[in-house]
Amino acid sequence: MSESSESLLAAEASSRNVHQRSNRFGNWQEHHRWSAGSSLRRLAARPLGSLLTIAVMGLALALPLAFYLLLGNVQQLGHALGQSQAISVFLQPGQSAPQAQMLAQQLGDRPELASVIVKTPQQGMDELAKMQGFSGALQALEENPLPYVLQLQPRDEASAQSLEQLVTDVRGMQGVDLVQDSGTWRQRLDALLGVGNRVVLVLAALLAVAALLVVGNTVRVDIASRSDEIGVLLVIGASGAFIRRPYLYSGIWYGLFSGVLAGCLAVLIELTLATPVAQLSQAYDGKLQIGGLPAGLLLAVPLIAATLGWLGARLVSAWQLRKAV
Repeated sequence: MSESSESLLAAEASSRNVHQRSNRFGNWQEHHRWSAGSSLRRLAARPLGSLLTIAVMGLALALPLAFYLLLGNVQQLGHALGQSQAISVFLQPGQSAPQAQMLAQQLGDRPELASVIVKTPQQGMDELAKMQGFSGALQALEENPLPYVLQLQPRDEASAQSLEQLVTDVRGMQGVDLVQDSGTWRQRLDALLGVGNRVVLVLAALLAVAALLVVGNTVRVDIASRSDEIGVLLVIGASGAFIRRPYLYSGIWYGLFSGVLAGCLAVLIELTLATPVAQLSQAYDGKLQIGGLPAGLLLAVPLIAATLGWLGARLVSAWQLRKAV
C-alpha cells in the first residue's frame, strides 16, 4: 500500500473518531437537558409532596440565617450599649488643671488609646444640672466638689488584655482616685458572642445534614417506585450515571427551590423586625445601626442548598443502584 493511501486511511479513521466523540458529547448534553426537564416535570406532577419537601428544607436552611442575623445585630447592640465605652478616670480632689493636662498628655502616648478628653469640674457640674432632680441640690452647694475626670477612648483594634493592663497601670498612677471601666462587661459580651458564633456554625451544619437527609429520602422513595423501569434500563445496558442523572437533577431542584425559599424567609424576618428596630434605634439617638444579611450570603444560599440536594441524591441513588444490580 502506498504512503498516500495509508495517509488517506489514517485521515478517514481520525475523522470517524472525531465524529463519534462529537456524537457522544452531543448525546451527553442532550441527556442532561432531558434529565433536567424530566425531573422538573416530575416535581410539578406531584405538587403537594414537592412543596412539602421544599418547605421543610427551606425552613431548616432559614433557621441558621435567622440566628446569624440575630447574632450580628446583638453585636451591633453591644457596640451601642458601650462595648467600646470610654474608660473614666477620676482624679483625686485638689488636683489642678495643669496636673490633669499633664496626666492626659502622658496617657495620650499609650498605643491602646485613640483619644484622651479632660473634663473639668465645671463641665461635670453642668452635666449634673441638666439631669432631672439635681438642679436644686446643686444650687445649695457653696463650692464645686467634683474632681477632674479623664475620659480614655480605646482604639477599636485594642485587645481586651491590653485594655486590662491599661486600667491596672492607670490605677497605680499618682493623683488617680477611681477608674471606671467596662472591661469585664466587654469580655463577657465577647465570650457570649464567641459562643453564639459557634452555636450558629453547629446549627448550620446539623440543619444542612437534615436537608441532605430529606432530599435523600425523597429520592430513595422515587427510585423505589421506579424499580421496574430501572431494572429494564440495567438489562439493556444503561450505565449507572445514565440512570442516576434524572434523580441528581431532582436533588438539585429541591435544593435550589428550598434555598430560594430560605432566602425569602430571611428577608421577611428582616422586614418584620424593621419597625421595632427603628424604634429601638431612635431610643439610642440613632447610634444603634441594625444591619441585615449580606446580599452575597443570600445569593449563595440557593447554590449551597442545590449542592446539598445534589449530594444527598448522589449518595442515595448510588446506594440504591448497587442494591438493584
